[in-house]
Amino acid sequence: MRYVDEFRNAELIEKTAQEIRRRVDPSKRYRLMEVCGGHTFSIFRFGIQELLPENIELVHGPGCPVCVLPMGRMDDGLNLAKDPSVIFTAFGDVMRVPGSHGSPLEFKAKGADVRMVYSPLDALKLAVQNPDRQVVFFAIGFETTAPSTALTLLRAREMGVRNFFVLSNHVLILPAIRAILESPDMRIDGFLGPGHVSTVIGARPYEFIARHYGKPVVISGFEPLDLLQSILMLVRQIEEGRAAVENQYSRVVPWDGNRAALAAMAEVFEVRPFFEWRGLGFISQSALKLRPEFAPWDAEVQFEIAGLRVTDPKAAQCGEVLKGVLKPFQCKLFGKTCTPERPVGALMVSSEGACAAYYHHVYARQAVGE
Repeated sequence: MRYVDEFRNAELIEKTAQEIRRRVDPSKRYRLMEVCGGHTFSIFRFGIQELLPENIELVHGPGCPVCVLPMGRMDDGLNLAKDPSVIFTAFGDVMRVPGSHGSPLEFKAKGADVRMVYSPLDALKLAVQNPDRQVVFFAIGFETTAPSTALTLLRAREMGVRNFFVLSNHVLILPAIRAILESPDMRIDGFLGPGHVSTVIGARPYEFIARHYGKPVVISGFEPLDLLQSILMLVRQIEEGRAAVENQYSRVVPWDGNRAALAAMAEVFEVRPFFEWRGLGFISQSALKLRPEFAPWDAEVQFEIAGLRVTDPKAAQCGEVLKGVLKPFQCKLFGKTCTPERPVGALMVSSEGACAAYYHHVYARQAVGE
């Protein structure tokens, strides 16, 4: 298949890995953060770390929207699900995210009308089909999924559907990267820029990372050769003393982004003054809320949203893993009380979470002696 087979070519992969080994300075250590959860999944799935010299360390960043969702925000949504007049809808990877009193699936088992949807349009369709119910879509995701939520709200307004509501948890990747860069324990030498988000926002917005912080960025695809080529590009920049934004994923990512998607987001959303991220705390201008003209469809306006703040279980070290301070297996609960079947922390829920990816692709194989 075009853009798949050639990026899994074993000969090219080995040549690229050899070139990386040739380029690195054996006396230095390179800490490269992949921001995107999809990259984390691919790195574990394809064993990318095993192809690299030992002095290149891949650090897993906050690129999984389920993982950075604070527990209090999940509780806000599930409090709505308790209302028998409400149909609570969300994407599949939200269904097992733990709140203080259980996950959406556990609420469903107790009788709440909780339904998984594949798109916000599915939730809008439910609202049309159930005019006597209030349908809440628990919107989550980075700039990748925000356009679909925006377009659905524009459609709801056009149709005059007034029993459809959105609880927006959409977050923005660039403020999170800035927070990591300004963290006192930040030790990152370069960034693998997120592929999915960049299809919407483009490559240009990352220029501040190179200009103000002197860190190279390479927007990367998700196949093995994509990732290795991107790592090679980062190594070249570091060794040449350069800091620039380069676009390895140019077959998909336009430099200036998807203008239609950006226009839809700008029409529907505005930036929140601040928003809480799991493990990173409150980050200013890091999330999206609905504009006042969309108040009739805004769950935060139409329902009593408490804005709960809940402390994560103390033993779960999700924050340290999200910031790259700890590896998944270094968490005290990993593989013991926290597993994909019974997650304690959100990083063990989504396939893009660092803990779940490590558990499935490394830990499970080691456990059976492969």
